[in-house]
Amino acid sequence: MCTFFTHSFSAVVMGKIIFREKMSKRFWFAAMICASIPDADVIGLKFGIEYGHLLGHRGFTHSIFFAIFLALLVVCIDFKQIRHYTKQWWKMILFFFAIISSHGILDAMTDGGLGIAFFSPFDETRYFLPWRPILVPPLGIGAFFSEWGLETMVSEIKLVWLPLILLWGSVSLCRKFVWKNNSPDLSVEQNISE
Repeated sequence: MCTFFTHSFSAVVMGKIIFREKMSKRFWFAAMICASIPDADVIGLKFGIEYGHLLGHRGFTHSIFFAIFLALLVVCIDFKQIRHYTKQWWKMILFFFAIISSHGILDAMTDGGLGIAFFSPFDETRYFLPWRPILVPPLGIGAFFSEWGLETMVSEIKLVWLPLILLWGSVSLCRKFVWKNNSPDLSVEQNISE
């Protein structure tokens, strides 16, 4: 798995790219939690759920189907003011689906674990991406503040944070100097940011 910081940072950058207007603190909090929530499955290890089990680490909570379910749940509960099936509603669903799905994709790029059950519960096969340069972090707060934890953060900053910052900067520059008023309106109704 990548760290909570990297999953959260990815969600913020994706949000900044997709939503041009100022979004509420509630929106940003929901985005960061949703991007990181798949790792709640590590709690199962303490209760004897094996790593490779459907509910084990990197199992169902890292799947595409979990991402769809959680995105729908979050938007329907936390953003009730958006009328269902409107353009704005679909945009929010797709955003939350993307950030939750990004969790499994980033984890599939790490050098440890059993892989990601992207198609759980219908297929329990675990997958990695062909390119796995990100160091897997140690579990536990104490271990995180070790040399291994530091190496992991450096790995994530170089391989995830910096490319995301470059992407965010490029999109921002294009909006300012290239697209100007000719860009498609990617904003969502103002009431979701209140």
